[in-house]
Amino acid sequence: MVNLVYTELLKLRRAKMFVISLIGAAAAPIMVFIGYLDYKAKNPGKPVLFSDVWSDTNLYVTLLIGALLYGVITAYLFIREYTEDTIKNLLTIPVSRIGFIASKLVLLFFWIMILTFTSWGLILILGLLAQYEGLSAGVILQSLKEFFIGGSLLFLLSTPTMFVAFLFKNYVPTIIFTAVITMGNVAIANRDYKAIFPWSAVHVIAENSYVPTYPPLYSYVAILAATVIGLVATIAYFKKTDIH
Repeated sequence: MVNLVYTELLKLRRAKMFVISLIGAAAAPIMVFIGYLDYKAKNPGKPVLFSDVWSDTNLYVTLLIGALLYGVITAYLFIREYTEDTIKNLLTIPVSRIGFIASKLVLLFFWIMILTFTSWGLILILGLLAQYEGLSAGVILQSLKEFFIGGSLLFLLSTPTMFVAFLFKNYVPTIIFTAVITMGNVAIANRDYKAIFPWSAVHVIAENSYVPTYPPLYSYVAILAATVIGLVATIAYFKKTDIH
């Protein structure tokens, strides 16, 4: 298992995808930063608070950019073994199929965390340059917690995307799948039932913005159900599929 993860890190080091993903992670904080520049220009007397900017950035990450970006990364990690024709060599070492999936998921988790906290860190840097107000230890810890929760839950929800990647072994269906999820997030962002759609429920949990209609348990169950179904379907399909 450790050797598999180490091998994945070596392959990632030589890949351009990591740098590209960092650029993608920078999109949310930069968009929010530009938005607040416009806000300050129109409201010169009103302060911009770090807590508000981090909250808005986490909204973009969890509902818009995260699902699509992390979905593309998930597809990249799994589909590249098929496109580069290396999977049959890996599985003859021998490597267990579950171990193969687990090593990919470990790398995916750390990759998502790096991108998540890249977004967080950029807001800190840009906010200091733009002289945002309200920076304190409490605000920093709270924002770190919200970003960590959001990133972790989006990682869990990578399993349905992983199944689509294994099923089609092609980037296009996987990207379409994550794009549909993103559009779903946008469509129900202002609806109460966003709390029971797994991918939008991530933001509800991360920001503790529950609605009376749907208790917190509903959001957790929705995410857990999607995660388990995606993981079980992936393992079942991958274990029975012949590798040529």
